[in-house]
Amino acid sequence: MTQHWADREKMRTSLASNGKWAHTFWFIAAVFAILGVIGDAMNTTLGLEPTSWFLLAIATFIASTTMFIGWAVSWYLETAETKKKE
Repeated sequence: MTQHWADREKMRTSLASNGKWAHTFWFIAAVFAILGVIGDAMNTTLGLEPTSWFLLAIATFIASTTMFIGWAVSWYLETAETKKKE
């Protein structure tokens, strides 16, 4: 089984979409964290308990971090290949 970074053309095409998804997940995580803070400050539930909002924020931050790592590896391999051609 080939590794996903072995197909450079596929990585090149997915570079932009990975970055967009990572930023989307990061933004959603920030919204979850803000909802948790607001719910805790108001001492009320905004659909979920504040602790649940914080746990959702942590989970989506971790998901965005993994996507950012994939994006960074793709970017590094792309620039390394470009420098190698020069």
